[in-house]
Amino acid sequence: MDFDTLTQVMRRLSLQAGDRIMEIYDGPDFEVKTKSDASPVTEADEAADAIISAGLRAAFPDVALVTEEQAASHTVQATTFLIVDPLDGTKEFVQRRGDFTVNIAYVVDGAPIRGVVYAPAKGRLFYTTATGRSVEETGPFAKDTPGDTTQIAVSQPDNQALMVVASKSHRDQATDDYISKYVVADMKSAGSSLKFCLVATGEADLYPRLGRTMEWDTAAGHAVLHGAGGHVVRFDDHTPLTYGKPGFANPFFIAYAPAVELKRD
Repeated sequence: MDFDTLTQVMRRLSLQAGDRIMEIYDGPDFEVKTKSDASPVTEADEAADAIISAGLRAAFPDVALVTEEQAASHTVQATTFLIVDPLDGTKEFVQRRGDFTVNIAYVVDGAPIRGVVYAPAKGRLFYTTATGRSVEETGPFAKDTPGDTTQIAVSQPDNQALMVVASKSHRDQATDDYISKYVVADMKSAGSSLKFCLVATGEADLYPRLGRTMEWDTAAGHAVLHGAGGHVVRFDDHTPLTYGKPGFANPFFIAYAPAVELKRD
């Protein structure tokens, strides 16, 4: 894989998809349909998926592609593939809360090693560079010419005053019970894969997820966090979260800055 080309293509496609998403977001009311798993899907999900899928297939025809909106057609398991969630945080999008993201990642041997997370309503763009380090780019975002970037890195947290981020739409008692095991200075709520990015920038130290997620929900954020020095592990045994699993479903997991002293359930 040519990582310079991969970075350019993923960045450009995320911005193009983000533009289309915002056209729909800022327009009149849009239809919300329900998928077979009872999750919502909108015209924006489908339009972004079409843009990204076409672009990735044109640029990397020999690399397997997995996307949320085409999940039913993915029957072949691979350890190296591109994986896309064209609009993560559809509930946030429908409620016009802004916490939604475009996500593209490249997985090698079960690990997401490159990725981009773009939050178009918030004007935040995070991605891994060709060398694997993670940056945040500041807008305006020209499609073919990256702007100013800042290398991001996880915090050096104080375990007696942790900053924790949790899901805005999927917070539950089990999550609160686990968080209570830590000494928490402040709590933040965020939607979609932005939670990984907040840990990656040092705006949070710990993100536990005790709820259902799929690999396309997490791969890009995982890659950005890894490129900033962070880790993502399974909740049950603290082994690394891997990708390419049958059905693409994730176990519960914890994303964190390495200096956090993880607690067992």
